[in-house]
Amino acid sequence: MTEHSRPGRWRSGEQSRQQILEAGRTLFRENGYGGTTVRAVAAEAGVDPAMVFYFFGTKQGLFAAVTEMPAHLTSAIESMFAGGLDGIGERIIRTLLENLDKSDRTPLVMLTRSAPTHEASEALLREFIDREITGRLVTMLGTPDAALRAGMVNVQVLGLAVARYIMRIEPIASASTDELVARFGPVVQHCLTGRQETAW
Repeated sequence: MTEHSRPGRWRSGEQSRQQILEAGRTLFRENGYGGTTVRAVAAEAGVDPAMVFYFFGTKQGLFAAVTEMPAHLTSAIESMFAGGLDGIGERIIRTLLENLDKSDRTPLVMLTRSAPTHEASEALLREFIDREITGRLVTMLGTPDAALRAGMVNVQVLGLAVARYIMRIEPIASASTDELVARFGPVVQHCLTGRQETAW
């Protein structure tokens, strides 16, 4: 059966992709990341769910496309977790830097087209990070203080991102990826797996 024999379901590739993007942008804005499903996006776009997977691979891939994150970001996140806790600190920092270095947009700027206000953009990005990164770190750690440890990682990662890409503080802004991975990777690793001293 050819594409043209299924009008309204399998349109031309570019037309279908664009309608899926527009539907995703609308539903992520209205329902958030967690409340948006691939099936709902497909229904909104008037295509088969298979078309969403064909063009974007996963819901995470669709979200990345809608918010104009680097195309390979979702696969980079997967590889970051694939190695387990060993060396994950360095993988987190390297993934952050390599992907943002390749992008001409900061994370919040990437979301301006998918949300009507700055506050909504922040909330959508925060939900994505909570579900796809922080939540997975908490599950991977499985310790009573896992949420606090993951939160400490967020402090390191967001602080580095703000210093390098938004405030452009030197020498962080011009440091090489390898140097920053070497210096910040062990800090993030300690946040996750190091011994935590209790001061209270």
